[in-house]
Amino acid sequence: MKLLRHGPTGAEHPGLLHSDGTIRDLTGLVPDIGGAVLSDTGLAMLRGLDASTLPVVPATTRLGPCVAGTGKFICIGLNYSDHAAETGAKVPVEPIIFMKATSAICGPNDPIIIPRTSEKTDWEVELAVIIGKPAKYVAEADALDYVAGYAITNDVSERAFQAERAGQWTKGKSCDNFGQIGPYLVTRDEVADPQDLAMWLTVNGVTRQNGSTKTMVYGVKHLVSYLSQFMTLHPGDVISTGTPPGVGLGMKPPQFLKAGDVVELGIAGLGQQRQDVIAD
Repeated sequence: MKLLRHGPTGAEHPGLLHSDGTIRDLTGLVPDIGGAVLSDTGLAMLRGLDASTLPVVPATTRLGPCVAGTGKFICIGLNYSDHAAETGAKVPVEPIIFMKATSAICGPNDPIIIPRTSEKTDWEVELAVIIGKPAKYVAEADALDYVAGYAITNDVSERAFQAERAGQWTKGKSCDNFGQIGPYLVTRDEVADPQDLAMWLTVNGVTRQNGSTKTMVYGVKHLVSYLSQFMTLHPGDVISTGTPPGVGLGMKPPQFLKAGDVVELGIAGLGQQRQDVIAD
């Protein structure tokens, strides 16, 4: 299934993508795409619905972030060997973990907002893992049982805030509209192998990232298990698993986003996003 949320910012309704390409409304059937709805039982109930009988949502309706109630937005740094190489960094001996504020979360086609004083706003196409049930001390062999599904995220980053100012990475990752998620939460049964997904990103129609989850240093199973040793993962939590090479920081010379740019990105089987870049 491809689950989604549609409607104005802060007032989204649950929905799904029907096989005929239309968006169908789930209002009244589930409270939202979050919480217990993401459990195996909740997803099985949705699979049992006859989507053709559900109300059609106008195609022009805004899509919101595809998951609700995210308590933790966990990101993994330098998790692609080829991306680490382009930045001149060593492959980490354990996953690098940082948090992105949940207030950064927005819809897949909502604009990228360049913060005031920013000069180095960058792009990062990433595979997002969405947790479906509480996970604590999970064995790697069982880790995918705790995944509700997958989505695309753009881990937008302000590099000067991230690396040239005192402190940790969080402030360079958490600005408003720095976390587009969606368009869909694609349930795990529709993703045969999360470690074999092509991914791409363009800026103004020029390809900047063209990679694959094959080059992840630490795969989805490992990350879910690893994180669950330190904190309980809850339904709706998002793990953004790192980016392949081609970010603006790694270009020679570096190139960054400016107002008026258009960013498009996608992952095989998960859809695509489009964002206008605007100034705050």
